[in-house]
Amino acid sequence: MNNNKYFFYARKSTDVEDKQVLSIEAQITELRAFAKQEGLHIAEELIEKRSAKVTGRPIFNKMIERIEHGDANAILAWHPDRLVRNSVDGGKIIYLLDGGGLADLKFPQF
Repeated sequence: MNNNKYFFYARKSTDVEDKQVLSIEAQITELRAFAKQEGLHIAEELIEKRSAKVTGRPIFNKMIERIEHGDANAILAWHPDRLVRNSVDGGKIIYLLDGGGLADLKFPQF
């Protein structure tokens, strides 16, 4: 049994070149179905409409802070590139994984 507490993170970039990626609504539908199928405990659904190529995503940053404070210990996102696309944010995720603050990452598409 999975006892992790997940933040559900869906993101759609505002970049023109990123238009081919699944819409926020489609990501949410797929993530909800996956969470139900896998029996995942979702602490909160977080939705962001920003590029991840540069740092400064407010919802992502708040999610990281909340993981550091123990509000959740896992993340569910549609695909890894919805979560991280720059080295600083990637470093935060790796640091949390290495330190034990983040126990799991799940991606239905990866």
